[in-house]
Amino acid sequence: MAGSDKNRQPHGRTIRCAGGYRAFLPAPLPPPIGWNDTLAVALSRADFAVGRLAGEGRRFPNPHLFIRSFVRREAVLSSRIEGTRTTLAELLAAEAGAKDVADSDDLREVANYVAALEYGLERLDTLPLSLRLIRRIHERLMRGVRGDSVTPGEFRRSQNWIGPPGCTLNDASYIPPPPDELMDCLDALERFLHHEGLPVLVHAALAHAQFEAIHPFLDGNGRVGRLLITLLLAERGILPAPLLYLSAYFEETRDDYYAHLLAVTEAGAWEDWLVYFLHGVRLQADDALARIESLNILFDSWRGDLGDALSPRLNEVLSLFAESPFWTIGEIGKTLGIAYTTARRAVDRLEEAGIVSPSGPSKRNRVYCARAVLAALDASLEPEHPTGQAIHS
Repeated sequence: MAGSDKNRQPHGRTIRCAGGYRAFLPAPLPPPIGWNDTLAVALSRADFAVGRLAGEGRRFPNPHLFIRSFVRREAVLSSRIEGTRTTLAELLAAEAGAKDVADSDDLREVANYVAALEYGLERLDTLPLSLRLIRRIHERLMRGVRGDSVTPGEFRRSQNWIGPPGCTLNDASYIPPPPDELMDCLDALERFLHHEGLPVLVHAALAHAQFEAIHPFLDGNGRVGRLLITLLLAERGILPAPLLYLSAYFEETRDDYYAHLLAVTEAGAWEDWLVYFLHGVRLQADDALARIESLNILFDSWRGDLGDALSPRLNEVLSLFAESPFWTIGEIGKTLGIAYTTARRAVDRLEEAGIVSPSGPSKRNRVYCARAVLAALDASLEPEHPTGQAIHS
């Protein structure tokens, strides 16, 4: 915030390590936060948007139908921040069994993100958010991916650093805690995960920034850190379904994202980070609500167009395309427990109505796509900057 910069201090201290380099030790959370009008307004607007998403979400017939697609959109966008180029269509088509989608390292990494996020959300029913759960999530995220030094599910035992490709410890832009200090930092973070004295959104923002400062894994830290946001919000139950994800905002404002995280460690710029984060929450809550509303309008129009032809069975098949826009007839039959011929007739009816169409040239195990659903899910977000100023890394 303007006017408070001179009072800022780094969020922690640097220490000299055995190799002669200096690493950063973040101070335990929570930090001192300068609550001013700008931050208070940002929190109020974010809370209002999340509350509106929660309220409207409960009004929709079944918001849980959209969780599967929203999770996969988050997986694609969070992984894109790290350099993958898999599209949402490629991921969903591959999951449906499309033969014309080439297997790739990028696709595998995004699929792993889906597995890690779904595992984390499921395990929250029986496990608290903890270092143990974070390690298990990392193991699923990094399982079988490129690189021979990712050590899935293990906190690092060697020094890592952040900087442009080819940089060394001597010219890195940021060096996180050394291995012999790592567990103390992580134990303090775990204690903070259960801290309940802060607004939920502020708590999630602080925890994410601290996780990135600690950088406890050799690879996958950014993705696990963004998963942590989702899991914190899910654990606190602020929404009826996990429909709020921030990676679209982070990906669109990537330079700002990294600049704010670095400014937290270098200058303790927590207020700026919180305003940026809360602005993203507001945008993404509004975006999620708009997508759900557009999808509900789309499906209502299809049901109206089908008229008397919309039997309970056909409606069940149609609803599957809300969960994912790509399906094979065989998977529809298996999912609904109906005969292949019954599923075939339903898909034929949807194809005649122009709701679905074949995806790809393969006739064997043909994949059908509801392209209007895919378009609604994949529409890009164009966020405004919270301050109207460019932030340079």
